[in-house]
This record gives sequence, C-alpha cells and structure tokens, in this order.
Amino acid sequence: MPQAKLAFEHITKVYIAARGSQPALAVQDFSLEVPENSFVCLLGPSGCGKSTLLNMAAGFVTPTSGAILVDGAPIAGAGADRGVIFQEYALFPWYTVLENVELGPRARSVPAGERRALGEHYLDMVGLLEHRHKYPKELSGGMKQRVAIARTLANDPSVILMDEPFGALDAQTRESLQDELLEIWESTRKTVLFVTHSIQEAVVLSDAIALLDAHPGRLIDVLHNDLARPRQRTAADVVELEKEIYGRRYAGAVTHALA
Repeated sequence: MPQAKLAFEHITKVYIAARGSQPALAVQDFSLEVPENSFVCLLGPSGCGKSTLLNMAAGFVTPTSGAILVDGAPIAGAGADRGVIFQEYALFPWYTVLENVELGPRARSVPAGERRALGEHYLDMVGLLEHRHKYPKELSGGMKQRVAIARTLANDPSVILMDEPFGALDAQTRESLQDELLEIWESTRKTVLFVTHSIQEAVVLSDAIALLDAHPGRLIDVLHNDLARPRQRTAADVVELEKEIYGRRYAGAVTHALA
C-alpha cells in the first residue's frame, strides 16, 4: 500500500452558531488516507461537509477535533505544499492569463524570465499558450478553469485540492476538462483530492472514492476504483460501478437514518 501523502485522523468540525442557535455539527469522526500520487474523490450530496473537509486540508478552516497530516506532519495553516482549485475561477481580472499563472512564482521571488517560462510551460500543458496575453473577461468558463489549473501547477504543490472545479460548466465542457485533467495528472502524478457530488465524475476520475453521508458529514465507505484507464463513460464496467456506488450510498444513508 503506498504511503499516505494526506491523512485525516478522526476529524470533527462543529460550527458555533449565533447566540441563541444550536451549534452545527458539519463533519463527524472522519478518517481517510490519501496515498501519494493517487487521485481520490470525496463523493456525497450537497451539504455533507465535502468542502469543509477540503478547506480544513487546505488550512483555511481548523478542525474542532482530530488532525490532518501531510507527509506525517500536522498542518498548521495554509502552505505552498497544497494547491487549491475552487469552483469559482478566482482570477485577477486586471492581470493577463500569463500574469495570473505567474502569481505564485512571483510571490516566491522567482526571476522574471524563469517565471515567464514556467507560466508558458503550464499554459501550454492546458492548451492556452496562444491566449496568454488575453484577460480573463475574454475567456470562456472552461478556459478560465484551465488557467486556474495552470496557476496551481506553476506553484508545484505536492497535493492538489479541487472543490467541484467543473460544477458550473456545461456537460460537454465538463467532460472535456475531466479528460484533460486526467492527462495532466498522469503526466505530473500529483496527489489529488477532488470534491464532487457526481457519481459518474468520481468513477471516471478516481483511484478511490470516499462516500459521505449528510447531516452531519461522515464516511460511509471507501471504494477502490480499479477500472482500466481511459474510461468510457457509457462502458458497461463504468455504469456497473456507478450503480454499486448509488446502492452503497443509499444503503448508508438509510442505515444512518435508522441508527
């Protein structure tokens, strides 16, 4: 079994509500190991704590109890070893595409020529090199998300955290970006933790799928996805795994409700 690059150890998160309201239990006793170089999906319905878990791994939110480790060391806030890609593109509109991608290297005082070469390399990787002098307003949604991916890669994090990055896109663009993301992952072999509520997306992308139940978020099961790559979305084995996941998720939710 590969070494755990990222590990959640008995994570619970309680949000303290306004005066007079009850505290909100968002995540309950969640444990998961994400092996190095793997692609793991957090799959669950809206409101089950997926984004909360991702934000805790990013260091933006502090767990109420438990620990999150990277390479065996507890995280203590945000760090350059973890890159985050959000559903919103979070590009600076006054910077060109290339300037947006260069932001991380610039913050690290990388010399201008070197950071330009880095930016162009990763824009070429996501198919946007010819658009490097455009501004975000000139790009489609899918192109903006490619810029966000290139910007994260230019920082060279060892872990990439992705929070439903394709959720706002149309189905055709979404599938195209899923395929492109897999090509990038296979060439870079970064460790990826990917949040989604789409069963098909999880099956197409992942090495393993962590199924979450809602209210509060808790782990139902972890399924190892050994289907051969590349995966055809309408192939019988893909559809069969989707059905199995749906059944497990439903069974888990019913068991929780009756407990």
